[in-house]
Amino acid sequence: MADDRVIWITGASAGIGAATARLAAVSGWRLVLAARSLDKLKALAEELGGSERAIAVECDVTSWDDQQAALNVGLEHFGRLDAAWANAGFGAERSFLGDTPEHWREMVLTNVYGAALTVRAALPALKESRGHLLLTGSVAGRRPITGSLYSATKHAVHAMAESVRQELNGTGVRVTVIAPGITDTAFFAKNPLDEPLHADDIARAVLYALEQPPHVDVNEILIRPTVQEL
Repeated sequence: MADDRVIWITGASAGIGAATARLAAVSGWRLVLAARSLDKLKALAEELGGSERAIAVECDVTSWDDQQAALNVGLEHFGRLDAAWANAGFGAERSFLGDTPEHWREMVLTNVYGAALTVRAALPALKESRGHLLLTGSVAGRRPITGSLYSATKHAVHAMAESVRQELNGTGVRVTVIAPGITDTAFFAKNPLDEPLHADDIARAVLYALEQPPHVDVNEILIRPTVQEL
């Protein structure tokens, strides 16, 4: 059991973030749950044991002030940080003529800049605890997807993770990219597969990385549904 260890999860109000929060709570982790949907977060925190085990913090990951505040609330409440997961993100149409430039801007800011801000905010506390940094990549971050600016943002996240891993070498902090394939979440308006991954499948991968001994640094977990071709 993790007992007293604390994880900060962005994008925790639904989908993969919420599923991982539930599994981490079962494994003994205490949780700092961050997202823009405060009502959903509060309900999840209460489900997971209330303020002794989980707290909800409203956070727009594109705001440096929000990110710092979320981290500080977690540190003040639990006294430590052992893991941080930059998980917030969303997608766009697969066409460079689709969606709006405003949608693109928000996606790039959330998926790339927001992830970088989570990294920046968490690093001092993670260095102190010799903790674990996780980022949500994607199969789309490993290969180009036709007409997909989203794919480009996830390529950036994979590069970011390796860059920060190199910077943290020797500090004891581990870095993991979780790279899901097609998953049955609200990310897809209509899921293109009959047998996609489920959020719990990704949650188990996150816990696998977290529960390795300190000398084992699982740098990337790429997870596809068995039926996904590419």
